[in-house]
Amino acid sequence: MNWDQIEGKWTEVKGKARTSWGELTDDELDQIGGRKDQLVGKIQQKYGLEREEAERQADDWAKGL
Repeated sequence: MNWDQIEGKWTEVKGKARTSWGELTDDELDQIGGRKDQLVGKIQQKYGLEREEAERQADDWAKGL
């Protein structure tokens, strides 16, 4: 699934994001709204990862949807 599709179906897939990144709150997921840059930033912040690693995780997650 590409990021345009994810953004359009965010209410359907945000539960899967919560499964992958359990430290993200429902409010944070609502704020992200399916935008990749927002998701990557929150992953970085919550898990202390480098941007490249957070982007890799987000891309791998999107491919698995």
